[in-house]
Amino acid sequence: MTPRLTLINRDYTRLWFGQAVSSVGDAVFSTTLVLWVATVLAKGESWAPLAVSGIVMASGVAVLVIGPLAGVFVDRWDKRATMLRSEVLRGALVAVLTVITFLPAGALPTGVWLALIYATVLLLHAAGQFFSPARFAVLADLVTGDADRARAAGIAQATGETAWIIGPPLAAPLLFTVGLQWALLFNGLSYAVSYIAIRSIGVRGLGTGSTGPAGAGGPVERQRGALRKEFMDGLRFFAGSRFLVALLLLAVIGQFGAGALGTLNVFFATDNLHADAHLYGYLGMAMGAGGITGALCGGRMVQWLGARRTTWIGLLVSGVLLVAYSRQTGFLGGVALLFAFAVPLTMLNTAMSPLLLAAAPPDYRGRVMAVFYPVTRLASMLSAALSGWLAGSVLRDVGGSFGGLRFGPVDTIIAASGLIVLLAGVFAMAALPDTGAGKAAARAGEDTAAPAGPAVKERQDAEVVAHHDDGELSARATHRSDDPRPTDG
Repeated sequence: MTPRLTLINRDYTRLWFGQAVSSVGDAVFSTTLVLWVATVLAKGESWAPLAVSGIVMASGVAVLVIGPLAGVFVDRWDKRATMLRSEVLRGALVAVLTVITFLPAGALPTGVWLALIYATVLLLHAAGQFFSPARFAVLADLVTGDADRARAAGIAQATGETAWIIGPPLAAPLLFTVGLQWALLFNGLSYAVSYIAIRSIGVRGLGTGSTGPAGAGGPVERQRGALRKEFMDGLRFFAGSRFLVALLLLAVIGQFGAGALGTLNVFFATDNLHADAHLYGYLGMAMGAGGITGALCGGRMVQWLGARRTTWIGLLVSGVLLVAYSRQTGFLGGVALLFAFAVPLTMLNTAMSPLLLAAAPPDYRGRVMAVFYPVTRLASMLSAALSGWLAGSVLRDVGGSFGGLRFGPVDTIIAASGLIVLLAGVFAMAALPDTGAGKAAARAGEDTAAPAGPAVKERQDAEVVAHHDDGELSARATHRSDDPRPTDG
């Protein structure tokens, strides 16, 4: 009889526990860095917001530069060993920064402190670009069956949202009561817990690709040539799959629409909802609670409606609710609409995961994610930057009323974002017709331009990856499009 405390199976439970602890550690770590930079290193300085934004830029550079290449190596390497090495590296990076912070703040120039922080964040995220696709492949082997895979995605979504409800409130007391070093050490220990959990799963060589390290042991130029060839093979594979391209397009459209909320929501809360700034955190809690609800219900919805139908319905409903949110003028109404908005948005993550993995045979999973995640991340970053620029320049003086409804620059941009998400739902209706998962996998295999081989011919069931940061259109992404935490499970 399966123990009551087991989630899906023993190995998945161990992996989940390690990643749950690590996710809380990431939330504490990134919140601590933001508070440290804003209230200590750059306190009272006019360039403090720019200094904080440097943390975001460091994480973005790692995703956009390292991410596309990391997939090639992950497809070559043993996935479990890749995860273990990533956790060792990340734990060591945090430990080094923790040791350095025992120095008095004035012992080093502010610029040096900021450079150390940015370098640590960049390297943490760079290691995460190897960890994420490796975990993507391992989970596909650990969890079998559509129902269990949908449950795994829902559990991971709920865990990620819960971590970001628990973590930030812990960061401030740790930083200001017991000291910066202990707040950083908390994250370092969380990587140790994750390492132990990964080591404990009773498998070896999970997710190992069949391509192998082409050119290993040969001249450097031959290895570089093999790397370029495998990278281009991955791009051709992705571009040759109409199904993968359709998933990427709807994710980009949806992410581009929802990304504006992360930049403008604080201004919407104070100007349109007439709320004090200290109440802004409650909007984040509402989205977190909605994300947990949607994650826990997502697996059941996929069982009832199917992955494709859940995807386009989730986009349509999310778009309508975001437009409705843009018309709110009361704080309680805004909280309720944000909660409701996060529910279907998180559900569609559970639905998109099996569709994505159905089109990615084992030998190409790393490279598929190495295309999908950076592109959607870039769309989110561009959306955040564009919405901020529009609100502060082109649309700054926009205002008036129409049909008895008043509008200004911020609510206009958020409403337009809702319409873009709605457009993504309409596109998904046409691009993802309601067929069975098996047909989806078959179609994905037929559409790909990859050469026929054992890996391509393997069964391509709908598989769910339980990871909340792999380019998915998530409620947390819309709330924190500037999320500086290291990519983790």
